[in-house]
Amino acid sequence: MESIRLTQYAHGGGCACKIPPGELEEAVKHLVGKPNPSVIVGLDDGDDAAAVRVGEQAVLSTADFFTPVVDDPYDFGRIAAANALSDIYAMGGTPVIAINLVGWPRDVLGLDIMAEVLRGGADVGAQANCPVIGGHSIDDPEPKFGMAVTGIADPGKLMRNDAAEAGLPISLTKPLGVGVLNNKHKSTGEVFPQAIEVMTTLNRDASIAAVAAGVTAATDVTGFGLLGHLWKMCRASGVRAEIDSAAVPYIDGARDAAAEGYVSGGTRRNLDWVHEHITAADGIGEDELLLLADAQTSGGLLVIGEVPGAPVIGRTVPLDGGAPGISVR
Repeated sequence: MESIRLTQYAHGGGCACKIPPGELEEAVKHLVGKPNPSVIVGLDDGDDAAAVRVGEQAVLSTADFFTPVVDDPYDFGRIAAANALSDIYAMGGTPVIAINLVGWPRDVLGLDIMAEVLRGGADVGAQANCPVIGGHSIDDPEPKFGMAVTGIADPGKLMRNDAAEAGLPISLTKPLGVGVLNNKHKSTGEVFPQAIEVMTTLNRDASIAAVAAGVTAATDVTGFGLLGHLWKMCRASGVRAEIDSAAVPYIDGARDAAAEGYVSGGTRRNLDWVHEHITAADGIGEDELLLLADAQTSGGLLVIGEVPGAPVIGRTVPLDGGAPGISVR
């Protein structure tokens, strides 16, 4: 199993293999709307999970899966599970049950390797006190793994994409840079434990702290990068954001990997998508913007408000007659 490099069996890796955000929005635009009065959060603003009212509770539902982001099957399972659970945490919810989603090239990669992926996912589910029970698998040319997760939340305490208010700090609960490090790992085989640690850390504690602080707007930073996910919040909420690039934390080695050219196609597509909505100060070049658009896998929460222990990287500001967008300095 040690000689198997899972990342070599997939064209992309992790959340960088997502369909580009602009293309995705075009494909699902006819599904936007809330046809049922029980729907609290639907597709309208591209939120992290769907929310429906069932009695006095909000029931949250999400699904997330992707191709291998690391070569180690157990770590791949842990990362994919933490990433899927994150959608529930990003909305201030508690995951209560998950089911596995598996695509596996069974004639190429042994089922013992798939079992290690599933074991990693189950261990993270146990860490989150979220039972992982069954799932669905298909024979697939590329290995893929993830989960569909159901959670619950207080309907009055949901954190949403469209609830950002002007005049508040912006906090980020995990450092950026896993995209470039994962791309370097795929290209060279070099392992980056610091990136694996970030990707396997649950967003549970950050979510609990944000809800306790009265935060109403948050999202997690995944495949569309910090700029992409922040732009979606600004657009949905009708605000602008100012980012202090010097305050944004990065994983050790991320800047070096970016300088060496390990920038994924997904990251470049992210920046292309938001570029017209970005105002960059003098001295902020494309290299810095690419890092801010780096396609993350199992990234942290991007919170409109303060979270104890998390760095403040900017603030929201009123439109003042302008359009939603992001200023980077």
